[in-house]
Amino acid sequence: QVQFVESGGGLVQPGGSLRLSCAASGSIGSIYRMGWYRQAPGKQRELVAFIISDSITNYKDSVKGRFTVSRDNAKRTVYLQMDSLKPEDTAVYYCNVITYGGAAYWGQGTQVTVSS
Repeated sequence: QVQFVESGGGLVQPGGSLRLSCAASGSIGSIYRMGWYRQAPGKQRELVAFIISDSITNYKDSVKGRFTVSRDNAKRTVYLQMDSLKPEDTAVYYCNVITYGGAAYWGQGTQVTVSS
């Protein structure tokens, strides 16, 4: 059974920072890609960022230069450092893990609210 523990969400003022983390446990196998998606009310879930191995990263255009994705393979944990947050970043953030075997897993989601 695969489980995820997401943490780090919350309420922050515009311009503030948050750091999300997502730790995977259980029989998940070898992890290929780790990343983050988000879903705002009334909108589709969208890719925010992902990381392959330790160095190949990809970001949604609107978060480039503000968000940084990283991973700790030993801990099977992915992080998302979010700086200069904007109200439009408000959403539920979900971690996503894809294994070399092609299986995909989702975290339970954590709420991020950017508001004054």
